[in-house]
Amino acid sequence: MAVSTTTSSTANVAGFQNAGSSTATTNSTTVSGTTTSIANNFDQFLTLLTTQLKNQSPLDPLDTNQFTAQLVQFAGVEQQLKTNDTLASLLTLNKATTTTNAVSFIGSTITADGAAAQLKGGAAEWKVTVPRGATANVTIKNAAGTVVQTYSGATLAAGEQTYRWDGTTSVGTKAADGEYTITIDARDVSGTAVTAQTEIKGVVDGVDLSGSTPFLKIGGISVAIDKVKTVVRPQTSL
Repeated sequence: MAVSTTTSSTANVAGFQNAGSSTATTNSTTVSGTTTSIANNFDQFLTLLTTQLKNQSPLDPLDTNQFTAQLVQFAGVEQQLKTNDTLASLLTLNKATTTTNAVSFIGSTITADGAAAQLKGGAAEWKVTVPRGATANVTIKNAAGTVVQTYSGATLAAGEQTYRWDGTTSVGTKAADGEYTITIDARDVSGTAVTAQTEIKGVVDGVDLSGSTPFLKIGGISVAIDKVKTVVRPQTSL
């Protein structure tokens, strides 16, 4: 995943342009409660064992092998619970670190695999990569799956390029801001289908931490943090 800091200004147009990224708390509570229970049982066991040793018959003493084996079992369980408690603490720490890392993406421009992009302020863009030159038919749909714009005969150069859409629909009106999906049907000069890989690009404006994997939010679009390919930090003026 590449990270860079740049500023750019582009016109709002439609077309391709060649390119120049609570469980831990519950576990901890459970482990802690179980540890306390084992400790109480162990103390009770030692009390009973001591009482038996004090009152044993000299002619029929207790079997030392038996209570030694029980001591070893209690010690092993206690050690395992301590290990689990340590792991629970590490999971809590890891979640806190992951949360901090995810929040740091807010305000940055990212790219990730996907066909959905956010139209905002009359601009939406996708990165498109093809293995060889091709001509493409482009279809853009809104979140409801309705086709809002189509373009025929768009030229794709081999490699990576950016497709920008200014929000103009097929009837000439401006589409409302929101999520839009692009479909590209590309073919080379021989008529053979060419696979066009699309990536979304946008500014992260929120983070969803409700699941085990944080999701970065670009408007209404969710991007898993491990799917991010590039990050461009906003340039700060001194």
